[in-house]
Parts: sequence; C-alpha cells; structure tokens
Amino acid sequence: MKGPLFYSKILLFGEYGIIRDSKGLSIPYNFYNGALKREENPSAEAIKSNGNLRRYVSYLENLQTEQPELVSFDLVSLKNDVETGMYFDSSIPQGYGVGSSGALVAAIYDKYAQNKITVLENLTREKLLQLKTIFGQMESFFHGKSSGLDPLNSYLSIPILINSKDHIEATGIPTQSLEGTGAVFLIDSGIVGETAPMVNIFMEKLKDQGFRKMLKSQFIKHTDACVESFLGGDMKSLFSNTKKLSKVVLNNFKPMIPEQFHGIWQEGIDSNDYYLKLCGSGGGGYILGFTENLEKAKLALKDYKLEVVYQF
Repeated sequence: MKGPLFYSKILLFGEYGIIRDSKGLSIPYNFYNGALKREENPSAEAIKSNGNLRRYVSYLENLQTEQPELVSFDLVSLKNDVETGMYFDSSIPQGYGVGSSGALVAAIYDKYAQNKITVLENLTREKLLQLKTIFGQMESFFHGKSSGLDPLNSYLSIPILINSKDHIEATGIPTQSLEGTGAVFLIDSGIVGETAPMVNIFMEKLKDQGFRKMLKSQFIKHTDACVESFLGGDMKSLFSNTKKLSKVVLNNFKPMIPEQFHGIWQEGIDSNDYYLKLCGSGGGGYILGFTENLEKAKLALKDYKLEVVYQF
C-alpha cells in the first residue's frame, strides 16, 4: 500500500500576522513530501509513526463525535489500516516551519474523509473556508491551535492568498525564472523549533498595548505590502518592504530568532545583500531569506547551506 504524495509548504508572508488578520501567502514546496504507507518489515521510524497515528485516530474519533456536522471519517477502515501497521512516510523535517503535520492531516482527510471536498471541484470561497476549518480542527491535535492553512496548502498543492481570517483564495504567483538573480531561499538553523511555545510567547506579548500597536502600524502593514508587491511582480517594492519587515522582526520578535542568527540578520539589513525573516513560528527550523542577488547572498552566507525555494 502506498498513498498519494502530499507536499510541504512555505508561508512566504504572514507568520504571526495572520493571527491578527494580516494578509498571508502560502506556497507548496515540492522538495519535501509524505505519504501513507504500509509494509511487511517496518523500520523503527515507521513503528514510531504508527504509534502516533494510533493516538491521532482516538482524537479524530472524538472530533467526529463532538462535531458530526463538521467532518466524518471512515473510521472502520482507518482503524483497521492503523492496526495493521500503516504509518506516514515523510521526508518533511519536523519543527522546521514547512508543514510536516499539515501534510499528514491532508493525507488522512484525502483517504478517509466522507463526502470530502475534492481538488477537482469548483473551489468557491465557502468550500475553501470549510476545508480550512476542518483542517484547523484536525491539526489542533499537533499544535494546540491551528489555522488549518498548512494542511489546506498541502491538500490543494496550489498557492493560497490569505486576505483575512474569513477570506482566502487560490492564487497564481509570478512564474519562476531560473536565470533570474533574485531568489527566496531557506537557511537551516540546525535547531528544531517547537510551534506551541513560540505561539505562547506571541500571545503573551499581545497583552502589551505597545506591541499590539507595533503589530498593526508596522508588522502587518509591511506584511500586506510584501504580499501585494510579490503577487504583482513588483520586485523593487518587494525588497524595500521585506527590508522593513526584517527590521521589525529583529527588533520585536527576538525570542523567535535563534540567538546565533541575530548578527547575520542585522548584517543582511546593513549590507542589503539579503533580508531574513521567520519561516513559520521560528524558534529554530528554517529561516527564510530574500535576495536580489543570489551569488552575493551565497557569498555573504557561505557558512550556511542555502536551499533555493523560488527564483525570479
């Protein structure tokens, strides 16, 4: 048995902001993927994954009992498959902000949800929101509270534009140019990030009026501008807004940036060779970078391994 592949995702813009209704832009990242599998001689990793799935099945049973109108699953098949060793075989790193639990949720919904909304039908705004709500509840098992965006992106495998909490739409992004000098890239921090503690720090900070004011007047303003200029293909405006965003994050989200990156974060802003931002909730995992000149950025960051996500 081997199910279809579900890909990782990258939230290019909108981390933390979308909690407060900023715009966001999420794109599939096909470098990593996962699929449901079963095999005769499972590895230690597969056995561990199967154990996690057993706990997850109990959670989904409760979800279906408590919210029958939201989603129902073919629990008989699901339980049977898990009992006979099904696991999630994934190359997506966990705690890296690229949606490892999102891909698992998408795979389970795809295979076991009844009356599911499919990728092939006309995806109206209502259907997208319904899917996002279902996925938010399904993914809460892993994060405590989930927006449902990661599984949505993984399930549909198309870029998603978040206009606000209640207004999301599938979108197109400018075509990649592999000859282009500009790029979006990832740096591996070498540390596994935990989503829940980072979100808790953010929620605590929200109690402070000054922080809330900064979010609205700077963080959300620059995030929205980045989304608009990226989708519009206005790269000059994109880099000027990304620089502003990078500064605001360094000044106000220090706990989310691993300490050894504070220096190179500032260096990028000073030199204009690259600008860094959080990828997901931060605290470790990947850091997202934007550069107008990939060769310059590679040189400046020669001690780190850069993974190019998108070139223009």
